[in-house]
Amino acid sequence: MASTVWKGHLSFGLVSFPVKLYSAARGESIHFNQLHKTDGSRVRQVLYCASEDKPISRDEIVKGYEYEKDRYVVIEDEDIKKVAPKTAKVMEILEFVKADQVDPIFLESSYYMAPDEGGEKPYALLFEALRQSNFYGVAKIAMHNREHIIILRPGAKGILSHTMYYVDEIRQVDEFRTDTALVKDKELDLARMLISSLEAEFEPQKYKDSYRENLQKMIEAKIEGRKVVETPETKVAPVIDIMEALKRSLAEKRKPAMTATAAAGAAEAEAEEAVAEAPAPKKRSRKTKVG
Repeated sequence: MASTVWKGHLSFGLVSFPVKLYSAARGESIHFNQLHKTDGSRVRQVLYCASEDKPISRDEIVKGYEYEKDRYVVIEDEDIKKVAPKTAKVMEILEFVKADQVDPIFLESSYYMAPDEGGEKPYALLFEALRQSNFYGVAKIAMHNREHIIILRPGAKGILSHTMYYVDEIRQVDEFRTDTALVKDKELDLARMLISSLEAEFEPQKYKDSYRENLQKMIEAKIEGRKVVETPETKVAPVIDIMEALKRSLAEKRKPAMTATAAAGAAEAEAEEAVAEAPAPKKRSRKTKVG
């Protein structure tokens, strides 16, 4: 299991028990080092003091807060510890809210919350209560030099926690709105049929980062002295007639309907009718080779 990022007590009401947080996920990408172009040697960053005009070591660095232009106050780690709120050691559940009221846009980083020694039973009790009630816990915790609101929710095997963005951290973009009055009923019907034709079970293990895989293959090819093969460019045709585009999409993606209701059967028939209306692609005439 990953290293612990926070350790303390979880409390709600008069119940309190020890827990610890582990990072639940991290982004994976290929990292490159910077090299000197002329000789290929590694370039390293140097910490440099402008006042003394010389490089310095990392242990000579302290934290400083700029309160005026070019004027700083030095902040020691002990100073930060002194003003840390009680949530630095105790995660307090403030309230429980319905799961469907939590907009995923507020969720930031994900963590596994595991019981620490002696906290197994109350942890299991909270997990099962959350799972059966369909409620999420909203707690407060101090971590990484700031106080977070954190969402606690039941996962498949235990309690998951997510730090939450504050409302003033969510960007309010006036242009981000949707005019549904532009949508016609027939277009909506075809769009819903197209969604149905692409319906599948959510299986996250089947999704891959093809860009990272291509980078890795390119690196291996360069190491072995092989030619780097360029990825074929995807050509996207502009949508001129949305109804025509939907009908053609259905023609290519349609699948046998797996329904048990009369309504679904009617939808299937309507989809077939829509597909039938789509003009067939023009056949290219084959030239006869002479002599």
